[in-house]
Amino acid sequence: MHSKRVKRLFQWSGGIIAVIGGGHLAGALVSSASHFGDWLTLGLWGSYLEDSDSANDFWGSVGGFGWPLFTVGLVVLWMNRNGIIPPKFLAWTVMGWGAFMTYIVEPTPGPAVVIAGLLMLRGIHIANKAEEAKAPAGSFGSRERVAGR
Repeated sequence: MHSKRVKRLFQWSGGIIAVIGGGHLAGALVSSASHFGDWLTLGLWGSYLEDSDSANDFWGSVGGFGWPLFTVGLVVLWMNRNGIIPPKFLAWTVMGWGAFMTYIVEPTPGPAVVIAGLLMLRGIHIANKAEEAKAPAGSFGSRERVAGR
């Protein structure tokens, strides 16, 4: 089980990511509600790449980044509740995406996404250090190795 400090880092990280993803999805769905009829009657079939209001609103809401980002945040929160350390690649991917978004678009929640990734990476680092310290000397998880092996 993680320390309180690590749990807090993962809670903040997952919470920030879930709120940004869920907020984007909710806001985009509210603003695109007039196109639901078109979407539900398969009006985008064969024309989803066209530059229409309906297609643009689809790609900015249901087909956009909000849903997967919301899911990533919830997965980080679930992992934290179950004592699972998220993989480093998840933190690096979140930070990279947030940095790219910050560079390309302004204003953006990208800096908050980068901060969430940094919090996650810090939590991973602390949790991994604690796991290594618990491992018996010479074991696979310890830093100490038995001479000659």
